[in-house]
Amino acid sequence: MTGSFSHNAKVFKALCDETRWTVLSLLQSGEKCACVLLETLNLAQPTLSYHMKILVESGIVTARKDGKWTYYAICAEGCETAARIMRKLAEAAEATVELNEEECCG
Repeated sequence: MTGSFSHNAKVFKALCDETRWTVLSLLQSGEKCACVLLETLNLAQPTLSYHMKILVESGIVTARKDGKWTYYAICAEGCETAARIMRKLAEAAEATVELNEEECCG
C-alpha cells in the first residue's frame, strides 16, 4: 500500500466528512482565505480550524499565512497521493477476487 498506515488513515479521515467535502468544493475554484470559508460555510472559527487542520495534515490541502489570515488551496500532489492509495486498494481487490476463485475450498 502507498504511504504509511497512519498517513493513509489521515487521507481517509479528511475525506469522510461532509463539511470537509464542502470546503474542497469551494477550493476547486482556487485559493481561499479562511475569512471567505468562514463566511461561506457559516462556521465558528474553531470549527473551521479543526476541519482545515485535518485537510492540511492529510496533504490534500495546503495552507499559507499572510498577515493574520491563512489561505488554503487544494494540493495536486496530495490529491495524487490519495488517488494512488485508491488505485492500490482497487488493484488489491482485483487480485483478491482472482486468488479467492483459485483457492476456493467449495
